[in-house]
Amino acid sequence: MSVLIADDERPALDELAFLLRRDARIGSIHLASSGAEALRLLSTERIDAAFLDIHMPGLSGFDLARALARFEHTPALVFVTADEEGAVEAFDLAAVDYLLKPLRPERLERSVTRVLDALRAASVSGHQPPHTEDAMISVSLGGTTRIVRRDDIRYVQAQGDYARLHTAEASYLVRIPMADLERQWADAGFVRIHRSYLVALTHVTRIRLGAVPPTVTVDGAELPVSRRLLPTLRETLEARRIRPTA
Repeated sequence: MSVLIADDERPALDELAFLLRRDARIGSIHLASSGAEALRLLSTERIDAAFLDIHMPGLSGFDLARALARFEHTPALVFVTADEEGAVEAFDLAAVDYLLKPLRPERLERSVTRVLDALRAASVSGHQPPHTEDAMISVSLGGTTRIVRRDDIRYVQAQGDYARLHTAEASYLVRIPMADLERQWADAGFVRIHRSYLVALTHVTRIRLGAVPPTVTVDGAELPVSRRLLPTLRETLEARRIRPTA
């Protein structure tokens, strides 16, 4: 795919371009050192995805995203910034992803995958790259608000009136009842295995239903399966053709 990178800091621009060139899924790369230059390129070139810094002189990344909303062809948007506080506004602008500096290659690779998934979905539906509201959840961390993608959540742990969302990098406490998450996220592959645990089947690495007690392993964490929910879990695994680990 064809991508645009916009950042007023040359080292950051060059670093992102270097990392993207290592990805075989990336075709042409257009560089812009300002929002105005990015807007000109987006007006004249066919761009599939735009990686935008938020804080640029003149047209900011957010200003650019709002301008792009009026284009007939809107690229998938990824914001790249050191500022965590802009996450909520970024997803309000239909961003596919939000990357924090300094960039990690493996995180950027996941972002490219998300962009491609969004572009494929848009191609099938005939619409612009989608922004699925229920695939994001806002969390508070250190006095700031962040956005966590649902597909980054490995499992959820009940803690009183709260739920703790576990990702590969961290965990976040949110005031959402487990029962609500279980109902809302069932179609996304989340399964209740215990009164205290809801797991994402895509992140399960080991299933031992014949053990005493039965367990499911997610990201190295061995979680218990309750006797009451064991039959339902078996049915779910059978329906999805997932075989328990011996």
